[in-house]
Amino acid sequence: MITVSVKWQKELFQAVEIDTSQPAYVFKCQLYDLTGVPPERQKIMVKGGLLKDDADWSTLGVKQGQKLMMMGTADEIIKAPEKGPVFMEDLPEEEQVVALGHSAGLFNLGNTCYMNSTVQCLHSVPELKSALIQYSHSGRSNEVDQTSHMLTIATRDLFNELDKSVKPVAPMQFWMVLRKKYPQFGQLHNGVFMQQDAEECWTQLLYTLSQSLSSTGSSENPDTMKALFGIELVSRVHCQESGEESSETESVYSLKCHISQEVNHLHEGLKHALKSELEKASPSLGRSAIYLKESRINGLPRYLTVQFVRFFWKRESNQKAKILRKVDYPLELDIYDLCSDDLRKKLEAPRKILRDEEGKKLGLKASEKSSGSKDNDVKMSDAEGSSNRSGEPSIATSEEGVPSDSGTQMTGIYDLVAVLTHKGRSADSGHYVAWVKQESGKWIEFDDDSPIAQREEDITKLSGGGDWHMAYICMYKARVLPK
Repeated sequence: MITVSVKWQKELFQAVEIDTSQPAYVFKCQLYDLTGVPPERQKIMVKGGLLKDDADWSTLGVKQGQKLMMMGTADEIIKAPEKGPVFMEDLPEEEQVVALGHSAGLFNLGNTCYMNSTVQCLHSVPELKSALIQYSHSGRSNEVDQTSHMLTIATRDLFNELDKSVKPVAPMQFWMVLRKKYPQFGQLHNGVFMQQDAEECWTQLLYTLSQSLSSTGSSENPDTMKALFGIELVSRVHCQESGEESSETESVYSLKCHISQEVNHLHEGLKHALKSELEKASPSLGRSAIYLKESRINGLPRYLTVQFVRFFWKRESNQKAKILRKVDYPLELDIYDLCSDDLRKKLEAPRKILRDEEGKKLGLKASEKSSGSKDNDVKMSDAEGSSNRSGEPSIATSEEGVPSDSGTQMTGIYDLVAVLTHKGRSADSGHYVAWVKQESGKWIEFDDDSPIAQREEDITKLSGGGDWHMAYICMYKARVLPK
């Protein structure tokens, strides 16, 4: 080991050590630390010429205390940025929400996961948010009772808070008003609030919002909730014994998926649920008789809600027992064959356009086949069919019974956007969780106050068959076409 001095430009570096057992490149690296001149730019004068990276010190005759000359240009010194790095937690909360790509979770206030999961699913509907904002501007109508008005306002405020926060939100006001409107959600057991049925919470909340938003002056479109969630059914009621036959129409907010030993898929369960037997008085027979009721969908909503009928009342245990059977459900649901003949005719043209658009992408000629699909859950093209992302409540129900906004057509094809699951053996116990698709296409699991990103391929695995989370309510979004 020897020490030398090195002259570079106007500077002189004293007592620079050279480890003669190491290649000269190591010495150059030392000088890089001192001067900022990279080794490849260094020109160091030694005996015999310039110092090479792999030079052998024993052949160069460098002596203790010798002065070496170096030439070379240092790297440009990088200035510190005028504005330092901005960390996620330092952004305003509104910007944090955008950066994360999803909204906040909800604190569990004591067995309120049924409520939290319901809110998170409905919160994902931008058109509903817009309708609630309009309601707030108009105020309460005389047609709406005070508690319904308060629950509607509490829903609007909670949605707004979720949109602006990245930290978990405590839905205290909403929960208090929900219990006031529907006292069953305030039931206590040993001084603790009891778990409740999420489907009941979902149904009651939609009913209240439909009453408030359809009141005079509450919205530009009084049929907003009907257009968003209402399903028009037409039914044929027939008595084989007497030959009597009649037809009925009704509007519901969800389709039921009945579960039996024969049902392995959502579509099979929906078909089963559209057929039922009922006993009622027969005018011609003068007594009660069995009637067969067969229903078909005659009007489509923007958001199709499906409930898996997993719970039934078990007398022995005096509680709602759960059917654990696995029932698969698709990411894309085609309900064409569940529709009435009249509605099918109205869907044919847009469905043909959708198929042709898909065919163009695959390099095929336009199809001339009928619009009915052999595969009930065929995957169709988006065909610019995404919903109105702006959330403007432009949806209306056409005279033909096919809900559409001013520039779109329904196709009968729906995409899965939310799943509410239940884990446990009884509706009044266990745990509810919401799985919601964001506008970015990313899926988020909302387990109360803990939002967790999930893969899309894992969403359809929540189909049951054990004690893991299984789908209880699925919400599908209509795939539409521009007119």
